[in-house]
Amino acid sequence: MLKKERHDFIMRQINLHNRVLTSDLVQLLTVSEDTIRRDLQELVDANLLYKVHGGALSKSYHSSFDDSTVYARDSKIVIAKKAINLIKDGMVVLTGGGTTILELVKQLPQGISATFFTISPLVAVELAKYNNVEVILIGGLFSKNSQVTYGGQVIAQLSEIKADLCLMGTSAIHPEEGLTDTYWEINQLKKAMLACAKRTAVLCISEKLDIALRLRVCPLESISYLITELDINDEALSRYREKELNIL
Repeated sequence: MLKKERHDFIMRQINLHNRVLTSDLVQLLTVSEDTIRRDLQELVDANLLYKVHGGALSKSYHSSFDDSTVYARDSKIVIAKKAINLIKDGMVVLTGGGTTILELVKQLPQGISATFFTISPLVAVELAKYNNVEVILIGGLFSKNSQVTYGGQVIAQLSEIKADLCLMGTSAIHPEEGLTDTYWEINQLKKAMLACAKRTAVLCISEKLDIALRLRVCPLESISYLITELDINDEALSRYREKELNIL
């Protein structure tokens, strides 16, 4: 594979997942670790990403998810507008973090009256702009990579919440493998979020469909809704429709 092809592949992974591990790129691209390190450094020098220990991060993670740096923002706006229809006055809603969730919060109707628990400080700040929304930020260790709180303290607090609806993004979704992730801490966090909600909606751009990563979060049967930017009858969703998922 040519260097440009490797760089394009790395940037696509960064855009999809916001972060990548050097070890994963070595396996996916079947090149040496030194080659990946050089590639990452060249992309850093081109001001396209941030290099961190063990991998790299999207620049959007260090720009407060500024609109100009959000990948596939138009698709995420479509997803957000679909997801809003699930939120009703009086609900207790739990949210994860990420650019799609943040876009959803920005699109909420001004008069909405609900209680929101969130693990994302950025989401909490946006929610605080609504007069009739009670915002509870779940505190704990703070992930500089994912910009959410995590760890045993967060999981303990989540176990005490009874949410009507959980809204979460995902790194990957697959019709057979379900939801998966790369990072153990985020994997455990998502499992705890699923356990404390009556219903869970997964917000996912179509580029993350049919992908399975190393750690399983849950089977598809554990989620209530899959929300993408696609038409619900799109062929790309056919295998998910077979699972009797509510697709929006």
